[in-house]
Amino acid sequence: MQSITLTFTMFLCLMTSAFAQPTLGSFDAQTDIGNPEIAGHAFYDAADQTYTLAGAGENIWDAQDEFHYLWTTLQGDFILRAEGEFPGAGGDPHRKLGWMVRNSLAPGTPQVLATTHGDGLGSLQYRREAGGEIAELQTDSFADVLQLERRGDTWILSVARFGEEFRRVELEDMPLDEEVYVGLFVCAHAADRLETARFRNVRIVQPVDPDYTPYQDYIGSRLEVMEVATGHRRVLYESEHSIQAPNWTVDGRQLIYNSKGLLYTYDLETNRIDPLNTGFATDNNNDHVLTFDGTLMGLSHHADSEDRRSTLYYMPVTGSDEPTRVTRPGVGHSYLHGWTPDNQKMIFTANRKGQYDIYTVDVETGAETQLTDLETLDDGPEYSPDGKYIFFNSVRTGTMQLWRMDADGQNPTQLTFDDYNDWFPHVSPDQKWIVFISFPADIDPSDHPFYKHCLLRIMPYAGGTPRVIGYVYGGQGTINVPSWSPDGKFIAFVTNSKL
Repeated sequence: MQSITLTFTMFLCLMTSAFAQPTLGSFDAQTDIGNPEIAGHAFYDAADQTYTLAGAGENIWDAQDEFHYLWTTLQGDFILRAEGEFPGAGGDPHRKLGWMVRNSLAPGTPQVLATTHGDGLGSLQYRREAGGEIAELQTDSFADVLQLERRGDTWILSVARFGEEFRRVELEDMPLDEEVYVGLFVCAHAADRLETARFRNVRIVQPVDPDYTPYQDYIGSRLEVMEVATGHRRVLYESEHSIQAPNWTVDGRQLIYNSKGLLYTYDLETNRIDPLNTGFATDNNNDHVLTFDGTLMGLSHHADSEDRRSTLYYMPVTGSDEPTRVTRPGVGHSYLHGWTPDNQKMIFTANRKGQYDIYTVDVETGAETQLTDLETLDDGPEYSPDGKYIFFNSVRTGTMQLWRMDADGQNPTQLTFDDYNDWFPHVSPDQKWIVFISFPADIDPSDHPFYKHCLLRIMPYAGGTPRVIGYVYGGQGTINVPSWSPDGKFIAFVTNSKL
């Protein structure tokens, strides 16, 4: 009986393998549009989460529309983002790759394209009527990062060389169907050859409704890791819930994040998710931090006994039924951001004396030391691994910028000076880099809201010009806590989309 069962199981496996279709990642299908002489193809590398497309075809300029297309369908507003390239040198300067949004799969349909030409220039192309010619808005910018956003009948193309800031063009009054075909394409601009394009960091984002209520209405989350040196990203896990602020454990095996007041561990080898026991502390926000040696986990829990003010606790990193309270009763909101390297003190943002400043607290005695004293907001403090400096963000000069001060709060030095609102500096384990999140210039500098177009940026530890390593839709909860891998090669973070 056992041998019969095994044989039948093997048969089922073989049949499943025979009829299984290769996965196409975020897309449903692939097809040649028009009638190119050479058939194209697409491949998704699930391990790398990258796409390779090959396509022939004369052009996408007239109603003939010859190219290869990897597509899905979407309704409503969305954001499309990818980094694409033609590998190798040379090639036809008129060949094209990018995003395409169409009413149908028929040649000549109304469409909008975010495209990079073979010479590297990015542009927004569109056809208003079936069978009509393609019009174009040039960005005059070389681009391997393409972001196309639909807001009703308005289309926004943002382009950049990876590592640089976006430049954008906008097309208004360009209606397409409510449900459209959305996908990646490649066109050789030649009938007699295939051109191959590669895409990484491909993201389809469905944004929050414009009238959502912050901290009441949430959309889904993607837990991601990035190789810092290259900017290459992988999505580890998707949830329809709001998940936030992943820490990396010092053994490199797990991430710890918060969701709906609880903490969870994510095992990087098995992909298993388990609740982390925090005992009575079941209303934790996204300010949770491990000690440098990885033995303790600090929490910011909204305690009922404190009228739900954020209150600091700690416990073993493996969890506890009874986390130890640190901040004293009645002192006010306390939001954890770091530990001293010797585990003796926590550093946090505190509401004291009618304003938010940076404090430390002795974990044994609860004695607090005030390090900053300004009416404007100071936030996000974190010690350097050697304990000599504190890095933080402050709005004291008008916009939220990064700062450094001595461990005793003296000698504040400004580190960033641009128009972004920069938050949460996190120092790499080798003290060579600072990674942080940059919110757009049009927000309240003292706020760090959900669901915005943000940048993950990096700068040298001693200061210098930041460069972009990640283009994200997120914000609050994306990278609030230290999230470097122990070897300093990766960071973990969260992005958002309706799922």
